[in-house]
Amino acid sequence: MVTGPHEAQFMADCMGLALEEARAAGESGEVPIGAVVVIDGVVVARRHNEREQSQDPTAHAELLAIRDAADAIGSWRLENATVFVTLEPCAMCAGAMVNARIGHLVFGARSLENGACGSLYQLGSDPRLNHEFTTTADVRADECGELLSSYFAGLR
Repeated sequence: MVTGPHEAQFMADCMGLALEEARAAGESGEVPIGAVVVIDGVVVARRHNEREQSQDPTAHAELLAIRDAADAIGSWRLENATVFVTLEPCAMCAGAMVNARIGHLVFGARSLENGACGSLYQLGSDPRLNHEFTTTADVRADECGELLSSYFAGLR
C-alpha cells in the first residue's frame, strides 16, 4: 500500500503516536499496546489498552480507538479510516474492524499467538466476510516488539 517515501514516513509517524499510547499503557500497568485512527490524514482517535483499569476484557486499544473514531465522525462506518496499532490485532479486534468497515490496517509487531491479520488468521482479507480491508504489517516492528518484550520481562 505504501507508494512512496512520504507515505512511508507518514505511516512511521502515525505508528510513533501509537507507540506513545503503548508507553502510556505500560506506565499505568496495562499491556503496552496503542492504537491510532486516521481519516484523511487527520488523527481522529488515539487510545491504549485499559483492561486492567476498567476490568473490561474488551478494552483493547483498537476497540477503544474505533469507538472514539465513530463518535468523532458521527458514524459507525469507518471505510476511510486507517487504524495504526503496535501489535497485530486479535480476532475480536479484527472482527470489530470488519464490522466498522475499516479501510486499512497498519500494525507493528506480529502476534504469533493471537494474530488475526496474517499470523494465525486473515480476517481482514477473508472474502467470506461482508467486508475486507487492506493490511500493512511490520511498521516499526522492532520498536513495537521490544516495548512488549521489555514489559513482559519486567513481570518475570
